[in-house]
Amino acid sequence: KKKTVSFSTMPNDRKINSTAACISFMLEGCELKKVRSNSRMYSRFFVLDADMRSVRWEPSKKDSEKAKIEIKSVKEVRVGKKTPVLRSNGLSDQFPDECAFSIIYGDNYESLDLVASSADVVSAWVMGLRYLVSYGKHTPEAPGTGHPSLRTSWISSVFDLADLEKSGRIPVSRAVQLIKALNPGMKTSTIELKFKELQKANERPGAEVACDLFVEAYCELCTRPEIFFLLVQFSSNKEYLGLKDLLMFLEVEQGMEGVTEEKCLEIVCKYEPSKEGREKGYLAIDGFTRYLLSADCSIFDPQHRKVCQDMAQPLSHYYISSAHSACLLEDNFWGRSDISGYISALGLGCRSIELVLWDGPEGEPVVYTSPSAASCVPFRAVVGLIDQHAFAASAYPLILCLVVRCSAPQQRLAAQCLRKTLGEKLYLEPPNPAASYLPSPEQLKGRILIKGKKLPPGCEDSEGEVSDEEEGWELARRLGQEEQEVPEGGGPRRVRLSRELSELVSLCQAVPFQDFESSRRGQRYWEMCSFSEVEAGRFANECPAELVSYNKRFLSRVYPSPMRIDASNMNPQDFWKCGCQMVAMNYQTPGLMMDLNAGWFRQNGACGYVLRPAIMREEVSYFSANAKDSLPGVPAQLLHLKVISGQNLPKPKGSGAKGEVVEPYVCAEIHGIPADCAEHRTKTALQSGDNPVFDESLEFQINLPELAVLRFVVLDDDYIGDEFIAQYTIPFECLQPGYRHVPLQSLAGEPLPHATLFVHVAITDRRGGGKGHRRGLAGRRGRRVREYTSTKATGIKAIDEVFRTATQPLREATDLRENVQNALVSFKELCGLTPAANMKQCILTVAAWLLHSDNAPSVTLNLAEQYPPMEAQGPIPDLLRKVLTAYETMIQTSRTLIESADAVYSKLIQAQQAGMDFHKELHRIEAKEGLRGRKLQKALESFAWNITVLKGQADLLKHAKAEALDNLWQIHNAGQSCGIGRNGSASPEPSRLRAPLEPIPE
Repeated sequence: KKKTVSFSTMPNDRKINSTAACISFMLEGCELKKVRSNSRMYSRFFVLDADMRSVRWEPSKKDSEKAKIEIKSVKEVRVGKKTPVLRSNGLSDQFPDECAFSIIYGDNYESLDLVASSADVVSAWVMGLRYLVSYGKHTPEAPGTGHPSLRTSWISSVFDLADLEKSGRIPVSRAVQLIKALNPGMKTSTIELKFKELQKANERPGAEVACDLFVEAYCELCTRPEIFFLLVQFSSNKEYLGLKDLLMFLEVEQGMEGVTEEKCLEIVCKYEPSKEGREKGYLAIDGFTRYLLSADCSIFDPQHRKVCQDMAQPLSHYYISSAHSACLLEDNFWGRSDISGYISALGLGCRSIELVLWDGPEGEPVVYTSPSAASCVPFRAVVGLIDQHAFAASAYPLILCLVVRCSAPQQRLAAQCLRKTLGEKLYLEPPNPAASYLPSPEQLKGRILIKGKKLPPGCEDSEGEVSDEEEGWELARRLGQEEQEVPEGGGPRRVRLSRELSELVSLCQAVPFQDFESSRRGQRYWEMCSFSEVEAGRFANECPAELVSYNKRFLSRVYPSPMRIDASNMNPQDFWKCGCQMVAMNYQTPGLMMDLNAGWFRQNGACGYVLRPAIMREEVSYFSANAKDSLPGVPAQLLHLKVISGQNLPKPKGSGAKGEVVEPYVCAEIHGIPADCAEHRTKTALQSGDNPVFDESLEFQINLPELAVLRFVVLDDDYIGDEFIAQYTIPFECLQPGYRHVPLQSLAGEPLPHATLFVHVAITDRRGGGKGHRRGLAGRRGRRVREYTSTKATGIKAIDEVFRTATQPLREATDLRENVQNALVSFKELCGLTPAANMKQCILTVAAWLLHSDNAPSVTLNLAEQYPPMEAQGPIPDLLRKVLTAYETMIQTSRTLIESADAVYSKLIQAQQAGMDFHKELHRIEAKEGLRGRKLQKALESFAWNITVLKGQADLLKHAKAEALDNLWQIHNAGQSCGIGRNGSASPEPSRLRAPLEPIPE
């Protein structure tokens, strides 16, 4: 038997970079595991016949004529565990998804299920088989033979331009520079080595190379097999994409809407390097690679590059990008104060900066975080800088948090400086006592707010005593700089405050926090509290619901523990999940926490403000920050992430390892509420050079998508000293679906030139209640009990009666949604697709089966109907019958949903509004009913839960109806484009007979 090899890890770096290479690999043959329906696996040697008409395997008990599949009988080639046999429980954990593939063949749509030693082997077989199925045995064009391909012609023309002497040869050094210019990021040493290898193999050593050698070197170095595989998958024209192919790729795989052939031609003209390709509207492998690497195909949704959220909500409804000790470039104790720290923070969209004022040696206040800093910065210089750069990156309000540590005379100078320098930008209007909430960022555009202490209303003097902020004194005490003594009895520390500085404070008056009940009764909307990291952490753990409720009306600022003398950062997610708006970060300290902060604030045009999730803003809503499962009324989602490959990965910066080789692996992390926090890693890519192939699928369940952040970290498994290679952090809401490149960054958040990860992203709604789970057709033994979301008793009879009217509509809403979900998943599975596939892909798949058969059964979609039936004429094979039955179930459940949704939605909203009518009277009713203590708390929680559930379930139903209508549109669209749709005589209308919503089995 021939030895089986994986072509991505060969010493010669043999790459499958054309369909010709795939077919030559298949002609050599290799060992694959054949999977039987009884779940047993047998090793067999598979080979493509020399005439390219059949695939055979040996040894076999069958005679040689039966141990083969004719290419012309192949209906479809599926990648992954996409058949009942491969999905069965006995096998699913024995091999990874990317190592499996299936050949669907014959008039009865039988499946030959195979498992390969690596994803590369799967790619070669699948690419080769798909090519042969489409084009028969016409040999694909190999570079340099017969009629030159689009690509070969272009590379030859590049060579001709570089051949200044027109001798047909160019110096190796020039050839190396040429390839480097065409493929930025590739190492010079890699290109030089490739030329040496080819010169040796062709026995043509020397300082010059001819055109054919240059073409060969370019094709071997610059073809990424994973992208070539993708191109062949969508191409109907051998080795390039036509405009229709590109349109199909953008709509079906990339999830783009409203794509036209004109738009596709723009893409071809922008990225296709060959003149011929641009003129004919062809996108070959180099243009396709350039497009996938471009900003037009970024993983980050371009809509979020500009301000895209509602900016007219009260200020307390936003997370605000906040800096702590922004002037320090190093750590808190040994760092030197440097003015450029402020420029850097403001340039990154920071909207809240802390200024600690100390007495300066020359009678003017100075700014530094600790008196031990090597140098101090005059307050006047800092204010001048803020005036210059305050709105360079964002037009929305900037909050200056003043922590006063200087004497009253120097405070007056500081106040004069602020008024004189900032002028009209300074917001000094007194708060409106009749309002209940702070103004919006839109109303405060271009204004600077001062956060600080204010003299009590009765104080008429030029200065007075106020309670002090805790922030800063701990540091001062450590350094022996503390002058103030703690008052007897342990009360709050008191400091002197000048009237001039007090008058600058308007909407952000700092007050000490007592407890949540006192705040609810007495705190005014323009007053705000600061919490130390330790105190805020205690509230987040012990009473998260109360902290969330507090933050609906009031701003809160969380500052790092003074114990962090190395200026390390706290995890901002710990406080964002409780609604804390201002989590002060040490911008000068890179790492995971700063990555989360920087990534998070990218999502709204990097303007420094991010609207909090609706469930945290609504006056009545139930939200537990420490929830361990899905939340009422928030649709949980599944993130299907495939990490395919890495490009131009650098060596870890601090690595002591010799040589250039890295052995990378990728960690994908989800940060969010505790129920969402998870981490998965790929296997290590061994001896992979700078362009490792991972080809690994990861899956995450996201219960609160609006608060989730995805972080990619690339690490070196073979490290000495430092394992960190690169990272990229992106909010879940900014992810674009499809094939995308992740632009990797350094530890400090700086872009790494040409370093990327190639990934595939798909997001689906989680089906049903309970945990997200995998399901296979063969694994369905019992029926899972459907979980219904229900209301909770408050203990107040009148209110409970209102909520009880929603019991039946809640059940109906769940049945309507889940019946469609289950029918959709069954239909997609029978089509050999994942739950992430869209309806257009399903219809195109069925059409492709029928088009690849000489004696195909006649199946048509009657597009004259609103709910198009799929009809078959004559006998049809068993698999196709199952597909038609699943399609019919999906159409009927969608119809029931579309026709019933509005009535159920109205009932849910009526119950929710009737409940809200009690809200203003709630405390009076509770007092009348005699509810106190724990009973009162439980009644309030149940009331909030019920309101959240009713609104959430109504929204989910509305969304499900919109999706069902979109699916119908996709069916019509796909039916017309693939040729199985017909608009002929009207068929009988799909039956209106629908029993009372019986659950479809899971």
